[in-house]
Amino acid sequence: MDVVLQNSFDGVTWLGPEGRKLPGVQPLGDASWLVVDDAFAGQMRLRDDLIGGLQADVYAQEPSAEAAAQECLDLVLEACAANPAYDVGPRRVYRPDGVKVVVYRERPLLTIGRLIQEDICILQKRRDEHVLTGAILCFPSHWSLSEKVGRPLTRIHVPVASYDDNVARRVQRLFDGIKVGRPMWRANILPHAAGVLHHPKREAEPDPSDGKPLRFLRSERQVMTRLPKSDAVIFSIHTYIWAKDTLLPELQSAYFS
Repeated sequence: MDVVLQNSFDGVTWLGPEGRKLPGVQPLGDASWLVVDDAFAGQMRLRDDLIGGLQADVYAQEPSAEAAAQECLDLVLEACAANPAYDVGPRRVYRPDGVKVVVYRERPLLTIGRLIQEDICILQKRRDEHVLTGAILCFPSHWSLSEKVGRPLTRIHVPVASYDDNVARRVQRLFDGIKVGRPMWRANILPHAAGVLHHPKREAEPDPSDGKPLRFLRSERQVMTRLPKSDAVIFSIHTYIWAKDTLLPELQSAYFS
């Protein structure tokens, strides 16, 4: 799998010498929920290849998520139309890299996956928990979409044994509290041995990169947006990867020491 790296740190306000002491979940404010950065062309080529060749690994959607997926596509097209780097027409979009994407209304998440760098997860409330009911997930980090779709939010990243009831309640309160028109965001930062964007792993599998030198810094900008019609929460993930040797010495010390 090709390695696609960012070279710029533009807009990455959470990366600092204080290391992993990241701010918690906070309002997005006037910032855009979608980002076009210097790795756009490379990431989109990879997304096109994954959607074309490994669709079963990167896409899943339950029937109950159809209305939310359509609503999300409308939101993405609206955001693209507001960005002068895109050329948005009724049935096609020219991306900033010049690639033409046909808008397939009957395949909303697959269309979204070829328009933007962000991965998109649809979370819908069932009883007392938000459940992953659909996603276009080209760039997973140590988890598998097929293993998580249809399961509660607290199962997405780790097995149930790693969560206690208090953590689960806090996570659920967060998602219950997301209001229409008031998206929230957070970020994570972790050193990685591998620089690949598509890094799936099933829960029972060992990580093939365990024990190898950490040569990359991976960060996810995660935005949580409430859809007004379907009431679903869209969890978008913009992935950044930088090579360790491109970081300033103080950042290398903060994240790799």
